[in-house]
Amino acid sequence: MGLTSLVFGVVGLYLGLGGLWLAVIGGSIYYVITGAAFLVLAWLVWRRHAAAFWLYAFVLLGTLIWAIWEAGFDFWALAPRGDVIAPLGVWLLLPFVANRFIPPVRGGKMALGAGVFLACLTLVISLARDPHAIVGVASDTSQPTGNVAAADWTAYGGTNWGDRFSSLKQITPANVSKLKLVWQFRTGDMRGPNDPIETTDEDTPIKIGDTLYACSPHQILFALNAATGKLKWKFNPHIKANPTFQHLTCRGVSYHETEAGATTVEGQPAPTNCPRRIFLPTNTGLLYAINADNGLLCESFGDHGHIDLKYGSPYQVAGFYEVTSPPAVGSQVIVVGGSVIDNWSNKVPSGAIRGYDVYSGKLLWVFDAGNHDPNEMPSATHQLTAGSPNSWAPSAIDEKLGMVYVPLGEGANDIWGGNRSADEERYDSALVALNIKTGKLIWSFQNVHHDLWDMDMPAQPSLANVQTANGMVPAIYVPAKTGDIFVLDRRNGHLIVPAPEMPVPQSAAPGDHVAPTQPFSQLSFRPRQKLTGADMWGATTFDQLVCRIKFHSLNYQGPFTPPSLKGTLVFPGNLGMFEWGGLAIDQKNQIAIANPMSVPFVSRLIPRGPKNPAEPANNLPAGTEMGVQPMFGTPFGVKLNPFISPIGIPCLAPPWGNIAAINLRTNKIVWEHRVGTTRDETMLPLPLDLGTPMLGGPLATAGGVVFLTSTMDYYIRAFDLKTGKLLWQDRLPAGGQSTPMTYLVNGKQYIVTADGGHGSFGTKLGDYIRAYALP
Repeated sequence: MGLTSLVFGVVGLYLGLGGLWLAVIGGSIYYVITGAAFLVLAWLVWRRHAAAFWLYAFVLLGTLIWAIWEAGFDFWALAPRGDVIAPLGVWLLLPFVANRFIPPVRGGKMALGAGVFLACLTLVISLARDPHAIVGVASDTSQPTGNVAAADWTAYGGTNWGDRFSSLKQITPANVSKLKLVWQFRTGDMRGPNDPIETTDEDTPIKIGDTLYACSPHQILFALNAATGKLKWKFNPHIKANPTFQHLTCRGVSYHETEAGATTVEGQPAPTNCPRRIFLPTNTGLLYAINADNGLLCESFGDHGHIDLKYGSPYQVAGFYEVTSPPAVGSQVIVVGGSVIDNWSNKVPSGAIRGYDVYSGKLLWVFDAGNHDPNEMPSATHQLTAGSPNSWAPSAIDEKLGMVYVPLGEGANDIWGGNRSADEERYDSALVALNIKTGKLIWSFQNVHHDLWDMDMPAQPSLANVQTANGMVPAIYVPAKTGDIFVLDRRNGHLIVPAPEMPVPQSAAPGDHVAPTQPFSQLSFRPRQKLTGADMWGATTFDQLVCRIKFHSLNYQGPFTPPSLKGTLVFPGNLGMFEWGGLAIDQKNQIAIANPMSVPFVSRLIPRGPKNPAEPANNLPAGTEMGVQPMFGTPFGVKLNPFISPIGIPCLAPPWGNIAAINLRTNKIVWEHRVGTTRDETMLPLPLDLGTPMLGGPLATAGGVVFLTSTMDYYIRAFDLKTGKLLWQDRLPAGGQSTPMTYLVNGKQYIVTADGGHGSFGTKLGDYIRAYALP
């Protein structure tokens, strides 16, 4: 009995002391009560007193009542509340333990057995349905489809509208289970010893004619036979990265073809040399124009085939300006944005957006969001604004309206903004609609005012013609890290779905301020209620208690709680409920597919001091956006981390990732289901269906099938567009943190995915491009 008594005593001390700590800082008193009960149980077991069974029955019953009161009949929320208590109760009932008690324990043993039975019955009942799921069926309509991909996939989002939708319908819910891998290509491009942690494969290939064009993390461009996956040619820009780069990734490339009678912006006949070209951006701040037919540089573009996107910036350190997303290419103008190193210093390159002649590479205009005159061109007497708000996600184009829609992020230092100018604040974390020929602002919409949470506009916006009470309206759908989806008239920026300004928590850090209100879209996936201690999670009772203590120790007053020296819980977190994957939109049926995720973060401001100097000495960037970030040029550094338990899982209860459908006419969620298992993220390959965080976006098709990779387990999955039902899945050889695409060649529809993993996301790295088709 000594061992059982010791175990009960250790559990009692842990829960009692931890519970006392939690109660003192405002959390649940359950743990301190249960801890005290276990200490008494330890004494009773040591004395072999039958009262231990009665007391344990009361502990188990109290735990069950408390768990249901806090979590309802949610299996995954209930499990950690009882996964220590119930098994120890079973242990106590085992004959070789129970038979050693005196006097006889028949009544107490029956009471404890009944408690164990009720606990098991509750778990079985809670398995019957997922309380987080929304079950529904999307209805068919017959709206005009607008600009959608068909046999070819000519741009990152299918077309310049960024809708990630294909009119192909060969693959359907009835036959998708027959998909087979028909070819696989390995790029040979793997993370090297001098590459940063954030080495990722996020590529969505494009396809024109019979050729597929894909890029790898070191921005090597591959032209493949679209039917067989055989290499036609490759172009290697010989990127020499180092561990200080914050990113090493390529989300895709862009394409332009000279049409008969085409003219330049100045009205001159378009040159006919290099008529089909691929534009390849690099993490070293260059843009290459490559002949799509043979892989040779287009010599007439820029400086013998490339241009330096850092031109005009006051600082040009390698790796401080990185173009990770493909540029937006119109008929005459190519629009380029890039990522500026986050939270390192205010002395970094400019994040200005640039428009170039698509034929010659001549700089036509700039939009410098940090300058009072954003269109002031760089010259011998004028440099672009250092660290100005930048655009690292893809843009979208409406050629008919002559507009390019650019999602902007923050300036160089995200988490403290006391020294930002009014000019820097105007377009910070905003969507700007620019005249594609001149770069002049037509309208803008700010997603977060005075952003202190790294709530960049993270994804390519999607264009769609949507049916409203006022008839068909040309709309733009803008997913935000906050979980909001802002829906605007793309002609003028007027809201189609209301997004009222609402008060948010104040109490900024010293020297800073907080905007009094923020916009909250009525189309949103963010939680409707503030988080509480009851929302904290763990794999066991023990780490759940730690997560509760951490939660109540942090500054948290709901969304937009300001950064603090104490430490602030940021939810939705810095990673965002939406990332660069964006939405897939079926205009015909007026349905959008989204894959939001829920991972809180913690930010803690660090005052300047001996170990946190005000200016960089010999230290270099860490090559990651996590951990301690110096934010030189401000009074503070910052430590950024996901809010996780001691064993490395999110402290917020699952699901952490969902797939959902939205009715664009009603702006209601039609269906929503968790997606992603723990199979590849735990020591034992247990496919627990928790719903995992995701990086990547969905692909929707006219055949009624939605495809998704992007989860932390290594699968490509197919879902029924109408219901969200899982129809098919296949194992991937590495992490699929990318967005699938589809095309038609030789009469056959292919589904293609790039699977190379993600360094900081923790998935297995690889170098695969894989194609599926029906037999």
